[in-house]
Amino acid sequence: MPPVGRPRVFDMEAVLEAAMLLFWEQGYEATSLAQLRETTGLSSASLYGAFGSKEGLFEKAVEHYIGGPGSVTDVVAGEAESPREAVARLLHGSIDMQTDTSHPRGCLIALSGTVRAPGAGEAGARKVVSARRAADRARIRECVVRGIASGELAEGTDVDGFTSMIHGFLLGVSTQVCDGASARHLHAAADAVLANWDARGR
Repeated sequence: MPPVGRPRVFDMEAVLEAAMLLFWEQGYEATSLAQLRETTGLSSASLYGAFGSKEGLFEKAVEHYIGGPGSVTDVVAGEAESPREAVARLLHGSIDMQTDTSHPRGCLIALSGTVRAPGAGEAGARKVVSARRAADRARIRECVVRGIASGELAEGTDVDGFTSMIHGFLLGVSTQVCDGASARHLHAAADAVLANWDARGR
């Protein structure tokens, strides 16, 4: 009879939380396997056995982030609120999350992708975060389309241009937060973005 495999003895949620915070603080490229082993408490064998690679752990850490702090963007996924209210909650809620001092500042999705010429792992990591950015952009676009249909925005509104304004601001919050911009100033900036929505109303 073949030996029964030994069960994992680590806490998956704790490992993903620790990896998420490290990737969030340092980005994918700057985070080494040695640092990941130290912060998660996993041996190389356990890390590779559970996740396959650094890229595999990063992907799971991003999923963990999306289900936690990153879920703040999910407000634009449904139709329970008016499009304008959903976008307002998206922007202000994201600012609150990104300036929260209980975790690294900024947004993991916006900050953790690599910028140098990619190897296989870097390319995979970039795809993980770019897919989430694309999903957020698509949901913002749906809000803009709903805004036009409901009369909150004029029929002639440039859907893609308006979407880029909102999404570009959302992504730019991370850089400003890391450069020391205050939550108060960022909330004021979000209100200025929303003023463009109000000005486009019928």
